[in-house]
Amino acid sequence: MARRALVLVEGTRANGLLYVKAAQRLGLHPITLSADPAQYDYIAAGGIQAIRVDTDDLDALIRECSRLGARYDIAGISSAEEEVYATVGKLCRHFDLPGPNPASIERCCDKFVQRQLLEEAGVPIPAYRLATNATDVESSAAEIGLPVVLKPAVGSGSSGVRLCRNVEELAEHTTYLLGGKHIWRSSPRILVEEFAQGPYYGANIMGNEVIAIGVAEFGPPPHFVFREYTHPAPLTDNEYKRIADVSLSCLRALDLGWGPTNIEFRWTKLGPVVIEVNPRLSGGESQLVQSAHGVDLVAEHIKLVIGEEWDLRKRYSQTAAKRLLIPDRDGILDWIDGDSRAAAVPGVVEVKLHVEPKTPIVRKGDYLDSIGYVIAASTSLDQTKAILLCAVDLIDWSITPFPALGE
Repeated sequence: MARRALVLVEGTRANGLLYVKAAQRLGLHPITLSADPAQYDYIAAGGIQAIRVDTDDLDALIRECSRLGARYDIAGISSAEEEVYATVGKLCRHFDLPGPNPASIERCCDKFVQRQLLEEAGVPIPAYRLATNATDVESSAAEIGLPVVLKPAVGSGSSGVRLCRNVEELAEHTTYLLGGKHIWRSSPRILVEEFAQGPYYGANIMGNEVIAIGVAEFGPPPHFVFREYTHPAPLTDNEYKRIADVSLSCLRALDLGWGPTNIEFRWTKLGPVVIEVNPRLSGGESQLVQSAHGVDLVAEHIKLVIGEEWDLRKRYSQTAAKRLLIPDRDGILDWIDGDSRAAAVPGVVEVKLHVEPKTPIVRKGDYLDSIGYVIAASTSLDQTKAILLCAVDLIDWSITPFPALGE
């Protein structure tokens, strides 16, 4: 009898290993298809099967999955990576497997189209314009009024996203985006958005059900680099309901509702305003939802992918928090330690370092700036925060700045 396999198209630093481990716990053999398997350190470290294939080429993926189907019983095909998720939907349809609607995913991943559909449905969103050149950016920002947020119309992980508080910052970031430094997967299209000010919340959804809502803090502007997540967010019943209701309106407007969705909000003076709808699990919150509520979103997603019954019931109620370790300078990492001491602190769920000594540190103002994280959980918010602070204080590192030009 052929071994049951789960095909994963690409991976992610945040959730890739979680999908592999969850698949193994469910009795599946995970196989990763990637344009560059070496970019995922967990693949080589865990002896995980990976095959090099152009994941932008649907026909190549179909051929590879057909070849694998001769050896394995392909139970399902999925991904934790937003950029290939529409392709995953097309693969699932080709092989008659459960999967997301690729047209819905494509519409959602184009942030300008997403904004149009949400606006048509009456969902509260920031004012926005689409720009393709510097003149468009300047006039759009003038219409909306500074400060504005500039972001690529297609992308994830806060890559290329920046708050522009004055005309100098606006011109500087426009030059960055259009001057060849930002890597575009398609023709350059920039979303110019009103800066919605207020606390940040993230709704974690499976199917049509809001499972959990977390709160997060960012590092210093002008970038949007997450610094800390907490689950559950300290919301009143009415506040929770307002975010949940808007979340379900987003699903209807974008024709989502199969599998995972993560919706980002700012709570402004007008209430919850939708910043972005992501047709995937959040890169930073899956473990927190599990630690806080006992719901393994990754495993439940895989069950849906392979046609099994999922179970989204909350098993307990704790407070979980995650602190991301963000360096304050660029340079060469001399050393980093204290992770094992931090992991030994009672209440710490996980400590993970993404880097090793002698690694070059080059911050770009996106999710890759993080060099690791600590997760803690307990029965109260104050206790969890205290555990987290204690553990983070045990981790230290040294970075030698790069030599100045001419030295």
